[in-house]
Amino acid sequence: MLEKMKDEVELISRHLEVARAVADHQPIGIMKLSELLREPSHRIRYSLHVLEQLGYIRASPEGAVATARTVELFTHLNEDLDDLIRLIESMKREE
Repeated sequence: MLEKMKDEVELISRHLEVARAVADHQPIGIMKLSELLREPSHRIRYSLHVLEQLGYIRASPEGAVATARTVELFTHLNEDLDDLIRLIESMKREE
């Protein structure tokens, strides 16, 4: 069960890394993102697809660009991650 959760967290981490790279280097294409992030293009393509479906990026003729939703995501990211950390910490068994 926890292995599945770890895999999901790693995937979300990659999506966040791609979203951050798009926001910092927009417009940017798959090949440039792949080179920049040192990830295979199929992984970048998948992350871009997920981010587009969630409204964090949009495709343009020049490449991916961030949306206002991405700005909001990164504005509150640390607080949201702190909330998740507290939740996970609360799952620990006290001995």
